[in-house]
Amino acid sequence: MAIGLIGKKIGMTRVFLRDGTSVPVTVIEVKPNYITAIKTPEKDGYTALQVGAFEDKEKHLTKPELGHLKKVGKILRVLKEFRVDSVEGYQLGQELRLEEVFQPGELVDVVGKSKGRGFAGTMKRWDFGGFPKSHGHRYHRAVGSIGNRTDPGRVWKGKRMAGHWGNEPIRVQSLLVLDIVPEHNVLLVKGSVPGPNGGIVFVEKSKIASRRSQRLKLNRIKGMVEALVKGEVS
Repeated sequence: MAIGLIGKKIGMTRVFLRDGTSVPVTVIEVKPNYITAIKTPEKDGYTALQVGAFEDKEKHLTKPELGHLKKVGKILRVLKEFRVDSVEGYQLGQELRLEEVFQPGELVDVVGKSKGRGFAGTMKRWDFGGFPKSHGHRYHRAVGSIGNRTDPGRVWKGKRMAGHWGNEPIRVQSLLVLDIVPEHNVLLVKGSVPGPNGGIVFVEKSKIASRRSQRLKLNRIKGMVEALVKGEVS
C-alpha cells in the first residue's frame, strides 16, 4: 500500500513515440497535494495518510472542515485517505508533488465517478434484449417478469431493473504512466479513465502491479517503457 494523489481529469488526446506510434492518453492535472491528517495504529487502529487538494475559499467549507484544516494552514476542498504501510517521513502539512510520487513507466490505478446518465431502463442500463418487435407484440422494451413462482415468492435482492445509471465510483486498474510534465502539473496515462472532463480522480499505485499478468504486460510493451524512460515522447 502506498500514498496516492488527487487530480482533475482534463480530457483525452494522443502522443507519438519516436517511431511514429500513436498512443491514446488521458491528461490528468495533479496540482500539489498536502497531508491533512496522519493515522497511526496507536491512536486510530490503522496506518493511513489523509491528503487534500484544490485550494478554495472559506465560505465554501463548513466550520468543522475549517477546524480540521486549521493545523495545515490550507483551505482544501477535496480530501482523500490512502492506506500506507508506514507514516515515517511524512509530516502534517507536507507538500506532495506529482514528480515525487509517480514516475514514467509504472502502473497506476485511477478511481473516479462515472458520468451520470439519469434514470434508464433495463435495455440501456443492463443491456437486456427486450421483447420481439414483430407484429402482434405490445411491449418491446419492458423488463418482463421479475418474480420466481411460489418459492421463494419474492423478488431477489439485487435484481437488475430500471433505475439511476452512472455517477458511481469506478476503478480502472493498471494504467501505464506515459509521461509527467512537472512544470504544468500534468500526468499522462495510457487509455481512458472514468468521469467527465473536469471530474475529480484519485491516482494510486496499482494494486495489481505485482501480478504475473501485469509483469507480462510490461514485458510486451518493453520498448514503449524504454522510450518513456529515455524521454522519447512528443
